[in-house]
Amino acid sequence: MLSRQRSAALVGGAPFNRASGTLRGPRTPWGGRAPVRAPLSMRTLVAVRSNPVRKAFSQRLGSAGKAKKVALTACMRKLLTMLNAMVKHQQPWHGQEVPSA
Repeated sequence: MLSRQRSAALVGGAPFNRASGTLRGPRTPWGGRAPVRAPLSMRTLVAVRSNPVRKAFSQRLGSAGKAKKVALTACMRKLLTMLNAMVKHQQPWHGQEVPSA
């Protein structure tokens, strides 16, 4: 079983340093498996738009000054952590019903 840090790195959602010698670059998520990352990011985008809990988390990050893509990546990591825990404990998804608007 993978830890949440390793699973995030596996799909390309973990920030890595871009540093060499005295050069210090930003910590950005990169690498990982694109065939896994693309569907996960699309499902995260849908969750941020339709799930009130994910929407509140994303809005909280946005109001704290985070860029939209940074907030989306944080939501993707949170969703991936939840999925990893579900697999680890062999539990099905028990989401709340979202009222349609």
